[in-house]
Amino acid sequence: MKQFTYTITDPVGIHARPAGLLAKAAKALDSTVTITKGEKSAAATKLMAVMGLGVKTGETITFTIEGGDEAASAAAMEQFCKDNM
Repeated sequence: MKQFTYTITDPVGIHARPAGLLAKAAKALDSTVTITKGEKSAAATKLMAVMGLGVKTGETITFTIEGGDEAASAAAMEQFCKDNM
């Protein structure tokens, strides 16, 4: 299991467009990706669940990557966050 945290810099937070891109990127990975904000968690592949977390600008979320090639998947997700959120 690999984990990393990321603080959202997008001025609108995680809205439909970045959530859709995130779900698409997570589906392409060989690992299971879970996003956690406070007490809530969501599978990164589930668009509506990710949007349901209500992540706003400046908030920090935790990514948990399990199974498959965890190191490569964690690196890909971290790069995705830097490029899109």
